[in-house]
Amino acid sequence: MKKVIFMGTPNYAKTILQALLTHGGFEILALFTQPDKAVGRRQILTPSATKAFLQEFAPHIPIFTPQSLRDEAERIRRLEPDFIVVAAYGKILPPSILHIAPCVNLHASLLPKYRGASPVQSAILNGDEKSGVCTMLMDEGLDTGAILQSKDCDIGGKNAGELFELLARMAGDLILSTLLNFDKIIPQKQDEAGASFCKKIKKEDGRIFLDDAKKIHQKYRAFILWPGVFLENGLKFLELELVDGDEKNAAAGEILALEKGSFLLACKRGILRVKKLQESGKKALDGRTYLNGKRLGVGNFLH
Repeated sequence: MKKVIFMGTPNYAKTILQALLTHGGFEILALFTQPDKAVGRRQILTPSATKAFLQEFAPHIPIFTPQSLRDEAERIRRLEPDFIVVAAYGKILPPSILHIAPCVNLHASLLPKYRGASPVQSAILNGDEKSGVCTMLMDEGLDTGAILQSKDCDIGGKNAGELFELLARMAGDLILSTLLNFDKIIPQKQDEAGASFCKKIKKEDGRIFLDDAKKIHQKYRAFILWPGVFLENGLKFLELELVDGDEKNAAAGEILALEKGSFLLACKRGILRVKKLQESGKKALDGRTYLNGKRLGVGNFLH
């Protein structure tokens, strides 16, 4: 039985951890995850998805939530892992840990494309039709290590929540394959000529202007989990559909048609169907109810 230390934080990582636990061929020595965070308006201290999962289904496994990994090498060395598996942990592994055992990262893109913090969102923002997941032998660079295995999939039309769920299931299968066949796999060096990078998402990235309906809809799908998409005044679009991506309109923000529970909104290029939206500090409303409350109709403008 192979001994594994798992490092990961969100639901994507939880799905991969669950795959290792249920397989039966691996002993999970410990979980390293991000410290509990204050969540919501009431700032309730909440554990990571991986921590909450282990506490419920495998409470015997030790959980560590260090602010930094700089002083964790000796603790990890004493555990004598065969592998360290990393999935969206959120911290950089120092060389002192990278050299203890093979560190295998599960990255949610087909490297070298989209190295960095937001590969799923970047694929959607750029209108990619294909993406995937790969296992990578970690080194000291940012997602620059040799590729062990990869698997691709079609992603057209999916939002970030759907794509994270799909890639997490694929990654769960892939980590089993990689670890079980590790000695037979020949690591493949990444082609630096094809490398691209993606940044960490900030709240202000969700701000939109009613210019290009297709781009807005891509941003809506990419940021549906966080931070969402919103106008300069804070009005947030919770449910959007792309009606037309090409039609040119003279007046961006004009209400073009009223529908049951929704309305059509003009952008400079293209048309959106607004199904649900929310003003800052107020409850979410369907599109038609929102317009009725504001006494807005066809020919009026959404500001």
